[in-house]
Amino acid sequence: MADLLIIGGGVSGLSAGIYAQKSGHSAVICEKLPTPGGNLTGWRRGEYWIDNCIHWLTGTNTSSPLYELWEDLGALGDNIPIYRPESLYTCEYEGQTLSLFRNWNRVECDLLELSPADKREIRRLSRAVRFLQDAFGIGGPRKNRGLNVASVLSGSLPILRAYRMTTGDLARRFHHPLIRSFLTSFLSDQISALALLSVMAHFCSGNADLPVGGSLPMAQRMAGHFRDLGGELLLNKEAVGIDLEDGRAVGVRFADGTKARADEIILTIDPAVAFPNLLGMPMTKAFAKQYYSPRLSRFSAYHCAFACDRAALPFRGDYVWELPPALAFRLGSKSILLREFSHDLTAAPAGRTVLQVMLPCGEDAARRSIDLRNDPFAYRRKKREIATLVLEVLLQKFPVLEGRIYCLDIWTPATYRRFTGAEIGSFMSFLFGAGRLPALVDGRVPGIENLRFACQWQRAPGGLPIAAESGKAAAFAIAKKYRSAEREQEKERSPRRIPAR
Repeated sequence: MADLLIIGGGVSGLSAGIYAQKSGHSAVICEKLPTPGGNLTGWRRGEYWIDNCIHWLTGTNTSSPLYELWEDLGALGDNIPIYRPESLYTCEYEGQTLSLFRNWNRVECDLLELSPADKREIRRLSRAVRFLQDAFGIGGPRKNRGLNVASVLSGSLPILRAYRMTTGDLARRFHHPLIRSFLTSFLSDQISALALLSVMAHFCSGNADLPVGGSLPMAQRMAGHFRDLGGELLLNKEAVGIDLEDGRAVGVRFADGTKARADEIILTIDPAVAFPNLLGMPMTKAFAKQYYSPRLSRFSAYHCAFACDRAALPFRGDYVWELPPALAFRLGSKSILLREFSHDLTAAPAGRTVLQVMLPCGEDAARRSIDLRNDPFAYRRKKREIATLVLEVLLQKFPVLEGRIYCLDIWTPATYRRFTGAEIGSFMSFLFGAGRLPALVDGRVPGIENLRFACQWQRAPGGLPIAAESGKAAAFAIAKKYRSAEREQEKERSPRRIPAR
């Protein structure tokens, strides 16, 4: 049995700890914050609750393999109700709207009714989404029966086309401007079209929904499961350095002046921060290839949360539209994504609800936000400017909200940097473009035999499922290593037989 020390109590760290305990090892998780979960969290502002993380959780369909992972981790289960909204998002363009409904047949019909001239491309889009549903084993009544030869042959070509295109490329194949906006405004016009089709396939298969209660309760369930298995979770325990000696990590130093030793160390934090700050070395070539690839990009966002009258909400679910160039320049984002929480009656007082706004931004804008925080006055002024401008945009778009909405909170890439330690305040890892499938980076660090990474930055686009899978993989790799060592020791202890003459 090995003693594991896990740095970071987010989803990756909790997953690694849970699977380490299940493998018969002893795990201690050290988390710098007073609560576990990392990005999987939320906070209260007066009578209102702000959920920071889950817009949708991949793996909520009980027939999907990912559901089994969440169930293993205590995050989902028969006793955890799932909220399944009618649509994932609604896109608006010049007064017209188009929604990604749960029923893909309905989406296809809406697309055909909206633009008969795009019939050929709509059919191709539908074949690709249905192919992905079946390939994931969650496609409606097919459940986990997978694909047959005929469906592979009919669906392969649309998937290959999507692989070679960005969402912007895909959108340009359509005539109708609302469909083009529908395909680019929700995520980005620079990411792989295959990534967008995957989101559509998962949601329309009931595999991208929301655990009731949201982010923080899910983190608490995982942390509770880890403790129930015998693991130790240390909060307010920030690692500041790792001591290396003769090709091994011999100890971890903490901000409170204490030190700890372990047989194996797992780092679940951003490698761009961990390598220079904890290990005192450059990133491995494998990680550097991810961070500096021209076909991968990092991003973050500015967020605002508003309290508003529940009855005044002019939409349900997520609502997105592309900003005109002048507003896009002032807000630093091409589109604006709104999300309302009327489904969560615990998020606000009776008759009220929370409305959140996300303004995605690229790496350069995120770095400027982080640098600006060095000037507290300028940073606060920037946040006020954004909140004021966003409110103006909302009231212009939805006049019914006049006098019935006010700002609760603003958080920025600098907030994420301070909170999670991610280098540019990214809450996912990398967006990947056309002609690329996400590659898994080996979490081992050459020259250090007992240290490895387990984090969402090992594979694009990151997020909760990849974080959970990376933690599981790290724990299993360590368990395999010790089983092999035990077998070798057993062989050495076994008496050698002398052959009979």
